[in-house]
Amino acid sequence: MKMKKLVAILALVAVVLAGAFAAPLRIAVIMPSATTDMAFSQSMWGALLQVQKDMGGESALVLKYTDNMFQVPNAAAAIRDYASDGFDIVIAHGSQYGSSVQEVAKDFPKTTFAWGMDVNTFGLANVYAYTAAAEEGGFINGLLAAKLTKSKKIGVTGPVEVGDAKTYIDGFLQGVQSVDKAIVLSKTWTGSFSDVALMTAAAKTHIASGADILTGSSQSVVGSIGAAKDNGKVLWFGTQADQAGLSPALVVASQVYDWTGMLKEIIAKRKAGTLGGTKYVLTLANGGLKIAYNPAYKLPAAVKAAGDQAIKDITSGKIQVNP
Repeated sequence: MKMKKLVAILALVAVVLAGAFAAPLRIAVIMPSATTDMAFSQSMWGALLQVQKDMGGESALVLKYTDNMFQVPNAAAAIRDYASDGFDIVIAHGSQYGSSVQEVAKDFPKTTFAWGMDVNTFGLANVYAYTAAAEEGGFINGLLAAKLTKSKKIGVTGPVEVGDAKTYIDGFLQGVQSVDKAIVLSKTWTGSFSDVALMTAAAKTHIASGADILTGSSQSVVGSIGAAKDNGKVLWFGTQADQAGLSPALVVASQVYDWTGMLKEIIAKRKAGTLGGTKYVLTLANGGLKIAYNPAYKLPAAVKAAGDQAIKDITSGKIQVNP
């Protein structure tokens, strides 16, 4: 009997020691812009840092990143390098990286790859794909904007009319029209995700034409927000990350991408032996999308109530937002 207890104790000690000395999980992420862009890349990097904290720090999860990967060939090389270095999970955070993931993932079947913004896993068992139903938060922002505009003119400064940039604006337009179809929504697509000067110029053109509210997406919207700040009266609605810090007096609300739930699920699946094959879509219903009202902006109570009700109605399915 004593021997059985001793064996049991030794087995327990072995399990504890194995956990204590287990190698940490290693995740690398490649991003098209800076980790501090207050938009697309920051949304992912911030989520990874939160997951690392929740898991117990660097002893449990090691993070590495390569940012400002505007050139796809350079990003492809970084994706391959991280896989070659033995990282457990490699995240290619950019829709332009899809073909690179498809090519590299075939050469590293034991590595988990995740990429967005798309839902195509290429039929590969070690690839996860993800995107965001950006039209949902776009609808909320559009509804709020329609209730706040005085000039009945709203300007859009977008990068390229594809992906979540497009679906966000589509949802925004639907939200505006749900309040007042007479409001004019003017769009400018700069053709670049990174050209701040072009975005600034587009915003100034909208302001000169009478727009008293602006919105848009990509890391280059800092130019648009800067133009709004220079004007001093033009309001801003953000997406991808909470942009209130860029102009506390003028940012009304932001749609925020919260990747933490998805990341934790991918990590759990990998530990259980599933390396890929699933697509993820952030929504208001699953908590992947959130509306962050700027507390520094005095939003009228009735307008906020309308926004909150629309969130509930989209979550329940009462309001259908079509991208």
